[in-house]
Amino acid sequence: MDTLCKLISVNCQLITLMRLFIAIELPDELKDRLAGLKTVIPAANWVKRAGYHLTLSFLGEVDSARVPALTAALSSIQSPSFSVTLRGAGRFPPKGAARVLWIGTETQPALIALHQQVERALVPLGFPPEDRSFSAHITLARLKTDARREVEAFLEKHRDWRADPFPVTAFHLIESTLTPQGAHYRIEHSFPLNEGASPHLTANSQA
Repeated sequence: MDTLCKLISVNCQLITLMRLFIAIELPDELKDRLAGLKTVIPAANWVKRAGYHLTLSFLGEVDSARVPALTAALSSIQSPSFSVTLRGAGRFPPKGAARVLWIGTETQPALIALHQQVERALVPLGFPPEDRSFSAHITLARLKTDARREVEAFLEKHRDWRADPFPVTAFHLIESTLTPQGAHYRIEHSFPLNEGASPHLTANSQA
């Protein structure tokens, strides 16, 4: 496997750890628009263009030997293709010093249903669902210090920011390799969505 990875010796066996997540890729022109939102905020670490993803699930460091099982589980998901519209700037946490700036999405039941299917597919493999509700977003920047005035100005300026809808025809298992120059991303496997499938949305889901 041509990848930078972490090797750990356990019981005389060599384990290759891969930093994995499941996400939807964005069109190049949309990445260009997001990159254009970068501005001067003290101690803000802005995500590079290659790092824009709509994350469905972050798996963390996973033994590479588990990738075939992950791929098989995710391949079983049946979901229709759909469109997503990015809209509105926000922050995490909602109060106090902001640590993350993001662009959200308009409510899309098919996206919520896809996230739910991904979570259900992962549970038998030992990946429990997150405790918090799914909040679809694209991370723009991470902040190391409190820059309340600049953050509020950014949010006010881009509160009604909106992009044209983009089609989602697949989701991906992606490896993230951390280097001194920043993260590098590689798609390990892609999972096409099915035109004829119906979204499986549970009643208590939230955007």
